[in-house]
This record gives sequence, structure tokens and C-alpha cells, in this order.
Amino acid sequence: QVQLVESGGGLVQAGGSLRLSCAASGRTFSIFRSYAMGWFRQAPGKEREFVTAISGTGGITGYADSVKGRFTISRDNAKKTMYLEMNSLKPEDTAVYYCAADRSSSQVPRRGTNDYDYWGQGTQVTVSS
Repeated sequence: QVQLVESGGGLVQAGGSLRLSCAASGRTFSIFRSYAMGWFRQAPGKEREFVTAISGTGGITGYADSVKGRFTISRDNAKKTMYLEMNSLKPEDTAVYYCAADRSSSQVPRRGTNDYDYWGQGTQVTVSS
């Protein structure tokens, strides 16, 4: 069974911080570093959008312009867990945040939703003004 489980979402005031986690389990993720991983988000009435992604070894990352300088992605392959540190949060960051795994690319973190094969159930992040 393949599972990606997000946690750490919640309600925070503008300017605040949150840290999201994404834990992987199941035989598919026995070699977690084989997967590039990404964070996406979806606000009400909007399409799911790319936030950030990281290569299998963690050496390469990419960010959407809207979060660059405020968000930091990281991963701990020994724990099969990925993280998203979010600082200086804005009301427009409000969305359901999803983690995703890309089995076809370990070294190049990709940005398209169709590039990812496995998805978590999402965690709500709400930023009040």
C-alpha cells in the first residue's frame, strides 16, 4: 500500500509560520530517495498549482515565484519524510496543501501536476489577515 500523509496545517495570522510534513510509507517507497517530491496547493475555485519540489537526494530544489524566499523545502530520506517550512505567510497562501511523489524523475524536480504519480490527502492551511 502506498501512502503519503501530510500534517502540520492549521490557522495562522499573516506574517506567521507553519511547518508541513509529508510522511511516506509502503513498499513503493522502500527506496524513498528514488523519488523526487513536490508540494502543490489548491485554493477554493482555483486549479492545483505548483509550490516547490526537491530532487531525490535533496540537492536540487525549485520554487514558484510566489513563495521564493519565504518557503523552504527539505527532506530526510532516512525518515522517508519531506518538509515545507513556510514563513511570512500571506492570506493568499491559504489553500489545501498536497505532497506528491514523482517515480519517473529522481534528480530533476518537476513542476507539473501530471508529472507526479502519488498524492497525499492534503492539509488545510489558512492565513488570516
